[in-house]
Amino acid sequence: MKISIASDHAGFAYKEELKKFLEKLGHTVSDFGTDSEESCDYPQFIRPAADAVSAGDCERGIVLGGSGNGEAMAANRVRGVRCALCWDATTARLSREHNDANMISLGQRLITLDMAKEIVSIWLTTEFEGGRHTRRIAQIDDLSAR
Repeated sequence: MKISIASDHAGFAYKEELKKFLEKLGHTVSDFGTDSEESCDYPQFIRPAADAVSAGDCERGIVLGGSGNGEAMAANRVRGVRCALCWDATTARLSREHNDANMISLGQRLITLDMAKEIVSIWLTTEFEGGRHTRRIAQIDDLSAR
């Protein structure tokens, strides 16, 4: 799977570790930055990562920050992106089963690296349930078209 990844300075360390983790699992990773822990403005890195998912250049995307909140908000401004803020195994699983999340956001200051890897693993391997959730996803997509 081709996965976009991006972070601000507060998520940089985990981004670098997750790139290695994803490549070890056999995925191709497109890194949209940042390239250091020097303070930066996250939208300039998150938007291109989300655009890559929206355009179909990447199948999924992962964004990281201190809490992950701003990064999720920035990614969700892109049409066709459904970015879930995940902090444990349950939120990762449900983001796929119920919401068909094609991106996730993680907060480096709030979870351990091991938890980040567990979240990513679950999110990558969990299938969308469809059914009643399909109707809800269509409604979300309709809202983003306005």
